[in-house]
Amino acid sequence: MWQGKLLNIHIAEQGGAAMQPLQSATLLAGEGIKGDRYATGRGKYSPLPDIREVTLIEVETLEALARDHEIDLTADEHRRNLTTRDVPLNHLVGVRFRVGTVVLEGGRLNFPCRYLELLTGKTVCDLLEHRSGLNCRIIEGGEIRVGDQISLV
Repeated sequence: MWQGKLLNIHIAEQGGAAMQPLQSATLLAGEGIKGDRYATGRGKYSPLPDIREVTLIEVETLEALARDHEIDLTADEHRRNLTTRDVPLNHLVGVRFRVGTVVLEGGRLNFPCRYLELLTGKTVCDLLEHRSGLNCRIIEGGEIRVGDQISLV
């Protein structure tokens, strides 16, 4: 059985805005992260129906980009809300898991998009195929903090 860790929390007030790091955040069930663009409907893809209350990406993906392709995509650049370590995100579609006391449910794997390349100036879209993170629903909201444990429900 795996047990992971929450490394970073980021939100942006609106689509295209710089991601802001947080040490803690309030996750609202059925809405998103308090203050984040997708909770308020101001995200780039907000008009499209989708599961996007909170997004996660594995730090191992970022480390592989740096190691294998010499591309440094930092935690404030990748546009996902939560950066994890030791969490098998691709296996969590349809699965409930905890981040601290909050319960999330994996909705779908995130698609890499050219918008990320436009914002960062880094050619990463094709390299993130099948490794671009996980879009989730918030089932039970609450407060999360950097350093929280991540595990199956």
